[in-house]
Amino acid sequence: MQKLMTGIHQFQDNIFSDQEELFTRLSRGQQPLALFITCSDSRICPNLLTQTEPGELFILRTAGNVVPPYGAVRGGEAATIEYAVSVLKVRDIVVCGHSHCGVMQALLNPEGKGKLPAVDELLMHVESTKRILEENYASVEDPQKRLTLAIEENVLVQLENLRTHPSVIAALSRKELNVHGWVYKFETGKVFGFSHRTGQFVTVDQAEGRSPQEHRQPVAS
Repeated sequence: MQKLMTGIHQFQDNIFSDQEELFTRLSRGQQPLALFITCSDSRICPNLLTQTEPGELFILRTAGNVVPPYGAVRGGEAATIEYAVSVLKVRDIVVCGHSHCGVMQALLNPEGKGKLPAVDELLMHVESTKRILEENYASVEDPQKRLTLAIEENVLVQLENLRTHPSVIAALSRKELNVHGWVYKFETGKVFGFSHRTGQFVTVDQAEGRSPQEHRQPVAS
């Protein structure tokens, strides 16, 4: 707790004072660029990963980056998605999975997680991921490869769940919204995106049809 308190004082004394104009502007409202749905895992920092400032991402975090289908759960997920799309008018939604995902490990090895009834209920929302692994990748025996496949397939399953939300499907039909599936690898810092053209996870630049140079600012001489 001491580290958190020290951090608050450093923020107030250094960061806030240097960026007071930004925080004053944010107090008047928000216009985020995207809804970023990712795992609760402490190793993911969406703003650090995307190099965005406060106010640029509307963030929803759930264990396993799970998006319950609309009406399946009376929780904050549906309200967050609806508000982001219908009120804040975000143009993009990213569902971002990650390497070494504990929820996917529990899915593949349920006997190792112990007695966790809330986790058991959560795993019901990734049952489709489990079926895909069992029926489409039965020949893959390597544990690490199976985990990677589970992480990738789960992102695609959650994108389908996202499309059950009325606000999302309506905005998609008007071509006012785009959805993206990403996987972030802690150990390399690389981000992969699902390409509808190839049906595979490729580098995020390839998935979005852009070159890395388009995203980089010129270096001042």
